[in-house]
Amino acid sequence: MSAAELPGTAVPAPPPGMVVTGRYDEGPGYRINRPAGASSWLLTWTTDGSGLLRQGTVVTTARTGDLVVLAPGVQHSYAVGPGARRWRFWWTHCQVRPHWIPWLTPRALGDGVYAVGTPEGTRARIEAAFHRVLADSRWTGTGAPPAPAAGDDPVAVAHGSAARELALCALEEVVLLATAGAHPAAPGGDAGDERVRRAEELIAADPAAPHTVRSLAARVALSPSRFAHLFTARTGVPPMRALREARLRHAARLLESSDLTVERVAAASGFPSPFHFNRVFRERYGVPPGAYRSGERL
Repeated sequence: MSAAELPGTAVPAPPPGMVVTGRYDEGPGYRINRPAGASSWLLTWTTDGSGLLRQGTVVTTARTGDLVVLAPGVQHSYAVGPGARRWRFWWTHCQVRPHWIPWLTPRALGDGVYAVGTPEGTRARIEAAFHRVLADSRWTGTGAPPAPAAGDDPVAVAHGSAARELALCALEEVVLLATAGAHPAAPGGDAGDERVRRAEELIAADPAAPHTVRSLAARVALSPSRFAHLFTARTGVPPMRALREARLRHAARLLESSDLTVERVAAASGFPSPFHFNRVFRERYGVPPGAYRSGERL
């Protein structure tokens, strides 16, 4: 039995920038626990049985056809679902392409968890796409990429930029197929979507910056009112709420990975008032920042 199969065992995630893919068929007792979360995104797609995934305060059950995506930086664990005899699933650790995030956002559950039930008619193609991810990850960059084969090792790491890009292209097909029918097109058309995506990238790149609706709107060449309307329609949350969530995630990562004081974490995350930071952090994570750092969240 491997370390990954031992109940309660903490298993490190792959380093950021890598694409690591596998397909598992696990029984009761299988569990992965990452108290510090992962530095990369995790995508899981269930083909049989069920799994139970926890991230932050969110718990979700993955059943056949469910794509569950976990954003980095938040404590998570996953296991075979209660009472299930097995959990057969594909998984991939990677850095998602920025334009995938708006596709996933309408299915956000909170704490960086996204869950999409894929239509039955798309599942054969999604399965084929995951097989391509596994095969393309093995490409050396010379000759033709290998064809998927039934006897392949169930885990592969994409070495080299060409293999990573091919694997990400197949993963993009998975995400697009899963989410294409999940929500209507956003008002404003493709140009509006692109501007919202750009604003999301600005927030993600520097959540501690003194962003406002007006400053973000100016960066994407929209009026504040039009920007706020498009952003809310496309993501499901107003811009300032999205900013607060990004700052809280950033603060949680600093608490987990640094020895900065709570006051300095607050300032480094864009919260000028430590008292306000303590209040909103407790509301979001259920414990104050100091208790979160000491492990009371687990």
